[in-house]
Amino acid sequence: MAFEILIPTFSGEKQINVEQGSSVVFVGANGTGKTRLATHIENLFNFNAHRISAHRAQLLNPSVAKISEEKALLGLRIGYNESTRHYTSDKSSDRRSNRWQGSGATALLNDFDFLIQALFAEQANKSLETHKKVRSGDSSSVEPTQFECLLEIWERLLPHRNLHISGDNILVSVSGEEEYVYSGAGMSDGERAIFYMIGQALVAEDSSLIIFDEPELHIHRSMMAKLWDEIEAVRPDCAFVLITHDLDFAASRVAQKYVVRDYKPTPAWNIEEVPQDSGFDEELVTLILGSRKPILFVEGAESSLDKAIYRCCFPEWTVIPKGSCKDVIHSVRTMRHNKGLTRITCSGIVDADDNNEEDIEYLSNLGIATLPVSEIENIILLPEVSRAIAENEGYKNEDLEICLKNLSDDIFRTIEADKKIDKIIVDHCRRRIDQFLKKIDLKESITVDSLFEDYTRITSSLNINEIAQSVTDNLHSAVDNRDLSKFLIHYRNKKELMNLAAQHLRKCKLDHFESWLVRILMNNQFPEITKAIRKNMPNITAM
Repeated sequence: MAFEILIPTFSGEKQINVEQGSSVVFVGANGTGKTRLATHIENLFNFNAHRISAHRAQLLNPSVAKISEEKALLGLRIGYNESTRHYTSDKSSDRRSNRWQGSGATALLNDFDFLIQALFAEQANKSLETHKKVRSGDSSSVEPTQFECLLEIWERLLPHRNLHISGDNILVSVSGEEEYVYSGAGMSDGERAIFYMIGQALVAEDSSLIIFDEPELHIHRSMMAKLWDEIEAVRPDCAFVLITHDLDFAASRVAQKYVVRDYKPTPAWNIEEVPQDSGFDEELVTLILGSRKPILFVEGAESSLDKAIYRCCFPEWTVIPKGSCKDVIHSVRTMRHNKGLTRITCSGIVDADDNNEEDIEYLSNLGIATLPVSEIENIILLPEVSRAIAENEGYKNEDLEICLKNLSDDIFRTIEADKKIDKIIVDHCRRRIDQFLKKIDLKESITVDSLFEDYTRITSSLNINEIAQSVTDNLHSAVDNRDLSKFLIHYRNKKELMNLAAQHLRKCKLDHFESWLVRILMNNQFPEITKAIRKNMPNITAM
């Protein structure tokens, strides 16, 4: 059976087919109408669909009154309650008024008691059926109860915890210490969430569409993929709709995937399918599609300080670290040549990294700007930025100038010791050689001889002595003139430099200094420091 999901979009109706045993994943940011989309899909299929809301209570009460399986399932699927139930001829209306309190998109779903009651009732009925078979001499295989299925999955996912389920109670123990048990009510948030989701999948109607809104709530990321592998495996007769804002989880599923970009109350959604062959990994494609801002690819890793600097300087952009200069170039080119991926645009920023004027112009033509320093952290050591930090710390007049001079003197003093300038020159030459070799194109060489001749001819144009002399002149000029701005273009040792900044500007340890920087940049606590950093960053445009 295939579920044909019809979704009104900004450009017309979109049909998404979900087969039994398969899934569709919708991912989007807060405010894009994901929960309303889940409600819409549930209403399309009425009682062939079972929706678990993102806004749900997670209180597990093993002592809940035991009732019949029929009543428990009515409570679970429609929300009937012995004290407040409303019976009409329209079960859909009953579900809206009981299970969803008249507001399917915002009501708190409170059905854990019904789930527990349904599991206990099914266990009782199946156990009685098995008992009767045994008494009659029927030795055919015994079908496991839903509780037994839940317990098996639980112990594969959480081998450090054991469930003990009796006819009327749920207990938990630490593996290997079964003598110390505690009530299931004392489970952690994550344990209760795992129990709840497995249970909901097990009790769902045969061949139904199960809709989970934000399944990642309370569950550690490392557990999510395994959990859903188990859930999908135990219900191959069902189809699943998973609605999430967790990109890692979305990328982990083998499923059709869509990004929910926006919502109008008409209702209509702006939905785009995640392409398979974009040149980006799936998680990045999903992030790009879900972004409402232009994309800024930058060098570096997921460092807190890196991100804080870039985000405070470019708040109107979605900043994505991409590792090396080569990776930034690839990302910008890929996104600009893949216009079907997204309607938003992108640019890039790379480290100075000893690029010459020709390299900088080449990168600029690609839409990639170059930092004024060899790596992003060096921005903090630029005189204007260091001055702003020192002033924020209360340095004034002569004390301010002495503080900044001492910092500068210490930087140059460490460089002049132990022949560090020689090392900088060698590292510079090594990077230039690496850049040069990566640009060599020998596609036209069709024989070994021609390959050798072309390689020799091309590499003979690389003058290492000339490169070394150029950087030597620049470095000595910077050191002789105590020109930090010029020096920071070439020097790469962020830990050493940032440690000196911490000592002189705030008189603290490096980790405390970096934590403080991240905090003030993220909340713009000291605008003059942010302003000084922004002033020294390159201007970029979304081309």
